Amino acid sequence: MKLRLFSRGFRFATGSGKFYKKMDFSDPPAKASLCCEESVEGAPPTYAMYEALKDSCQNNATYFHPDDSENGQRLYQGFMTLIDHIDTVWPLVDHVRKVAPSYDFDAKAPGNGYRSFVSVVDSCVLHGLKLSRQVCTGRDALLFRKGYFVKEVESCGQLLASLGTCLHHLQTLLSWAAPGELFPIEPHSPEELFSQADTINQYCFYGRCLGFQFLPSMRGILKGISICMAGFSEAYYSHGNLISSVWTGGQYLIDPEMRARRIVNISQSASVEFCKAFWFLAESEIMKRVPSLMSSTVAVNKIITLPPEPIVMTTNEGKEMTILPPTVHIGLQGLNVRLISVNKRIGMAGEGSSTLPPAEGIIFHCHGGGFVAQSSKSHETYLREWASKLNIPILSVDYSLAPQAPFPRALEEVFFAYCWMINNFKEIGTTGKRIVFAGDSAGANLIAGCTLKILEAGLRPPEGLFMAYAPLLVSFIPSPARLLCLMDPLLPFGFMMRCLKAYASPNARGKVEKRSSKENSTSNATTPVEGNGFLKVSPSQEGASEGPSSFEEVSPSDLAELQAHKSGSERRQSSDTTISAASLTSEHTAAAGITPTEDKSQQYVSDFLERYVFDSDTDSEGRKFPVVKPNKNLHSQSISEAATGLMGAMSSRLAFITGSNNIRPSQEELAVRSNLDALIARSPSDEFIFSVPRDPLLSPYWADDELLKRFPPVRILTVHLDPCLDDCVMFAKKLKGLGNEVGLDVLEGLPHGFLNFSLMAKEAHEGSNLCVERIKQLLDLENHANTPDNTEL
Repeated sequence: MKLRLFSRGFRFATGSGKFYKKMDFSDPPAKASLCCEESVEGAPPTYAMYEALKDSCQNNATYFHPDDSENGQRLYQGFMTLIDHIDTVWPLVDHVRKVAPSYDFDAKAPGNGYRSFVSVVDSCVLHGLKLSRQVCTGRDALLFRKGYFVKEVESCGQLLASLGTCLHHLQTLLSWAAPGELFPIEPHSPEELFSQADTINQYCFYGRCLGFQFLPSMRGILKGISICMAGFSEAYYSHGNLISSVWTGGQYLIDPEMRARRIVNISQSASVEFCKAFWFLAESEIMKRVPSLMSSTVAVNKIITLPPEPIVMTTNEGKEMTILPPTVHIGLQGLNVRLISVNKRIGMAGEGSSTLPPAEGIIFHCHGGGFVAQSSKSHETYLREWASKLNIPILSVDYSLAPQAPFPRALEEVFFAYCWMINNFKEIGTTGKRIVFAGDSAGANLIAGCTLKILEAGLRPPEGLFMAYAPLLVSFIPSPARLLCLMDPLLPFGFMMRCLKAYASPNARGKVEKRSSKENSTSNATTPVEGNGFLKVSPSQEGASEGPSSFEEVSPSDLAELQAHKSGSERRQSSDTTISAASLTSEHTAAAGITPTEDKSQQYVSDFLERYVFDSDTDSEGRKFPVVKPNKNLHSQSISEAATGLMGAMSSRLAFITGSNNIRPSQEELAVRSNLDALIARSPSDEFIFSVPRDPLLSPYWADDELLKRFPPVRILTVHLDPCLDDCVMFAKKLKGLGNEVGLDVLEGLPHGFLNFSLMAKEAHEGSNLCVERIKQLLDLENHANTPDNTEL
């Protein structure tokens, strides 16, 4: 036999007896923190990895060259094409590799978008090397599947070619920015960037190579989510026809190319309502049960409704200030916050008696979700664990979501909730001695903006800020990390842009989505409505938030007018009590006004879970909580009934979602969307059809230096593969340059939003634990244990 596999290092020999170099390389992904470092003794230098891939490809090409079969010739051409792409990419990535370290925050936290792209290219080379060696070791086997490896090799070649195009764009970005700066110093249009090189082929990132740049523990999760997204789109656009959708959706499991086409075209064509509907699955009845079964047990987990009434605050100078409830966009409404605590404490409203004294600290939290989706409930997976490990209460704000409530509504509500918390420490079980803000993704943006409002108002600021993968510049500023969303399974390019439009530029959104279906189905670039989303600023919006400010001096006549405008239900909500705790099982039906159809579908699922999956137990105060039933022999008829009810419930849910869309598409548009796989890929620049106000409350990166100097200590945690990585790095640099206390952690191989997977992947759980450590540093309760507490309860 010509070929023998001797070791994991893949030393292989041909019949001539010539041995190719034996070299061990780690499984992908490559580490971004090490990809730009000088090689150390004993480790293979970076260029050896590229040489090894070329040698392996040449070996395979030589082997398949005499093969006259179609698949044999395609394999030969595939390996020769890989060699050509390596020769093209090598000098480009080598240049970026050399300059990338100069853009780091510091030596202890190496990370920026240039490093990330180098690691992505290295991960692709490792993926290709592993694939090529698999062919080398198996090509003589009787059951060697040529057809399978043809597709794999061709996909790898397309992937490397697309990354080569990205590297050309990085060369352009390097020329636009000053040394050490990740954002350009002058405005440049997206058309200008994408005209510098060929259009990027996004399909290769979502097919056979999906997740190649992430940790192995995350790849299965990301693949599963991508299959669910493609399958869900079938149900979404077929108006809840679940059976046919499941049948069609199953093809995405076995056909990676079909899945890739579907995901890319969904990203380019689906509305923000689709994004909301898909992310809403994390709020489904079944998913609501997961935290209580798998996360840490907590004694307190309840919704508190804050009435829309003015709040009187005392500034740092001792003056009184009245904070008005938010009214912008959707008028006066009650605001829900979730209180999570591992223990009941003295003074906690509605929790009976307790001997445990109030905690010294409090975490004020805002959830992520792209400003358009999710809630504190969908983030319970890690909040419960944080509450347990920190042993202090967490107050998480369920702010209003775009597009119904765009900027600045969510920020106004977060600020309002903070003011309420300051006046109600006792009711949430804390002395309030130490306040730490925490937020992930969109929530991190909101807590940073809220801090700016607090400083401007002269109120008591928090003692620290913890931000995870934060978008601190809400605009598609051309930076290297921004291009990562072209290959991100969780935050595809189109999703990211629509979320930004819905929250930051609602007027542009309305105009853009009125385009005809004919425009949507063509590949021609559309005409910008209000300029592009890079550095374009609307003159009328610059430096000002839309709508009134949430704090100002209020006269008695203003208060009377405010009270007169309240509806009857709003008066009832804010009558005699300041705290209204709702049942966890009914919180969404009460707050969202769910229709009988949706309520019935939820009941089907609830009945199924209660009957066949969950049992209940009782705590010390007689309250029931769910537990998993022990194994029992279920009759087939019962299971069939349960399955039928569950399928009906899901079908009703999908019918409700699709039936409640605010923007009903035309029949022509439905015809186009129902066949998303046939759509023609558009240039990414088509998505930059909106302008963003240069408002520091929207993009904290633009905040005045004098305000930023007064920021409390900040800890930022992000990941190398996050499209918002450069936001975090540049914001940390800015704070550090102003003399602020700031720390930055950049984690390897994890996606944006990894905290939501902390129960599913070991590395994600370790990342969540690091978040806890950083929050502990900000709380610093040990050093403040003996400090007199002058806080009034």
